[in-house]
Amino acid sequence: MSLHDDAVLVLKGYAPEAAHGDQAELRQAYLDHLARHDNGMWKACGAGHVTASALVIDPERGQVLLTLHRKLRMWLQMGGHCEPQDVGLEAAALREATEESGITGLTLLPGGPVRLDRHPIPSPCNWHLDVQYAALAPAGAAERISEESLELRWFGYEDVPGVADASVVRLLEATRSRL
Repeated sequence: MSLHDDAVLVLKGYAPEAAHGDQAELRQAYLDHLARHDNGMWKACGAGHVTASALVIDPERGQVLLTLHRKLRMWLQMGGHCEPQDVGLEAAALREATEESGITGLTLLPGGPVRLDRHPIPSPCNWHLDVQYAALAPAGAAERISEESLELRWFGYEDVPGVADASVVRLLEATRSRL
């Protein structure tokens, strides 16, 4: 199965309890995008492309690990572009989270994606259609900064709204509702 086909299946199966409002609309927009663009998973797609991310969380300590993104200079969850070797969106999200956090042994929160978030990015890509997961950090996890980050830092749940934008806050809220 291709990554494109996997993304379609994941999105068709994405039905959170609150599958109304923006999440239902985004789900349909993502599916429409993939139906129109065979290359809709890849950075080369000028109309935008599907990305995969994961919020690294340590529920025992009530903390999340955020990255100060090198290019955007914002505190964000780990994530990015899909790669040809990714066998599916879950694999892409887990790979990105592991690469950017330096933490081995991450596991995705069961139940598939936690949220969808579409956001504009500079040309030539134009849009990221992000499929967002949550990754559970193993006990005693030690992070290691990657080239893509200026800094990595653990934040208490209550501290996230003060440092991150609304999309990260919504992802944290959705993740916590599934723990």
